[in-house]
Amino acid sequence: MDKWKNQGEGDKESARKYNQAATAHARSGKSEKAAKDAEKALEGRERDALMAAEKAGKARSKGEDPQLRKKVKH
Repeated sequence: MDKWKNQGEGDKESARKYNQAATAHARSGKSEKAAKDAEKALEGRERDALMAAEKAGKARSKGEDPQLRKKVKH
């Protein structure tokens, strides 16, 4: 089998690898530490640089995904 076989849209192998890596990262506890580190950075000397980087990124954006604010029924 070709190591670089193009699976087209919906690449199942890449999706599987991503899901495994994302799950491992979430279970590692690194996400919580990264969130706390980011919060500290926003409260410290890095705030201006971080806010400028966010603004630059948003300037290229097509806008926020409306699905992010959609209320989910439980």
